[in-house]
Amino acid sequence: MKRRQFISLIGMGTAAACTPGAKSGTNSNNKIKSAPISGHFFPALPYSYDALEPHIDATTMELHYDKHHRGYFKKFIAAIDGTALETTAMPTIFADVSKHGEAMRNNGGGYYNHMLFWENLSPEGGEPSAKLLSHIVKDFKSFDTFKDVFFKAAKTQFGSGWAWLILDEERNLKVVATPNQDNPLMDVSDVKGIPLLTIDVWEHAYYLNYQNKRGDYINAFWNVVNWKVVSKRLEKALKGEWIG
Repeated sequence: MKRRQFISLIGMGTAAACTPGAKSGTNSNNKIKSAPISGHFFPALPYSYDALEPHIDATTMELHYDKHHRGYFKKFIAAIDGTALETTAMPTIFADVSKHGEAMRNNGGGYYNHMLFWENLSPEGGEPSAKLLSHIVKDFKSFDTFKDVFFKAAKTQFGSGWAWLILDEERNLKVVATPNQDNPLMDVSDVKGIPLLTIDVWEHAYYLNYQNKRGDYINAFWNVVNWKVVSKRLEKALKGEWIG
């Protein structure tokens, strides 16, 4: 993928995650519906807080979603209030995030990263599509090797952050880690690419259930990965249609 094509693609925005009218899903513990707020909205979870148990407990899910994620969203909205960024797609903001200050980088990242995280979790789990699996095998030699690489990136990320499976500028799959609320769409990222799968390794994502055993949390994560969503992200990214 040429650099110009890649920049054009990430500038398109996130059709399913960052525009009004995206699928809200249902959540028996959460009555919030997706609604436009200054061009950006706080999404409803597509499942109940306890749907991912025992792998992710209900209390962690509720605090993570309703306190941490919502907190990032509110601060992000405050940071863009009265600016052109109110109607700017998140990937476009991230492409120049170094120009927008730390509040935008941290809170915009926290808002966006969590939307992707909720979407790539599901109580049904599932399996990678044939196309996704073939790309994983091509770039990592085997699915088990990919999981090992992803585990290491998530486990060894110092302090708070994220691990990602991305499609890079050369249309190859790579695993990368980012600190704090950074992501691979940001101009500050060492390795840039389109996010396909992510895991949150901030302590608030797992500490109530796993304490300091981050590795156990990462292993449990594989039981609730929504491979249908991850596979769809790859299909759309390869076609240049969608990066959410």
